[in-house]
Amino acid sequence: MKKLFTALFFAALTLTACGGKSTASPVDELVISEPGRSIEVIAGNEFKIVIESNPSTGYHWELIGDLDDRVIQFISNDYRASEPVMPGSGGADVWVFKAIEAGETTITLGYYPPSNDPVDPQQTITFDVTVK
Repeated sequence: MKKLFTALFFAALTLTACGGKSTASPVDELVISEPGRSIEVIAGNEFKIVIESNPSTGYHWELIGDLDDRVIQFISNDYRASEPVMPGSGGADVWVFKAIEAGETTITLGYYPPSNDPVDPQQTITFDVTVK
């Protein structure tokens, strides 16, 4: 039992250390939180874009334009509140994508103000994606 615990501990430590790479291997999770950063990912892997957000203000992030779904696919978007969770406090939007096949594409996200009418985003950020 002690050997199993030790092996799992070192496996977890190794995976944690790999998280800062710019290219994801099948066991890594690539998380990008720097707007405008280029992303390299291996086909078949998922990657995340994490962006500061505060939906309590009514502002929200949306994808702008269509994705090249031959190269990447949108998987999900989830909001995660910062700790401690308090009314009006912010957090982050976590956008998950999957690399499908080798190629290059871009992901553009827009930060939209609260409105019932179509409006332009107040801010846009673009990520260049290379799938190997």
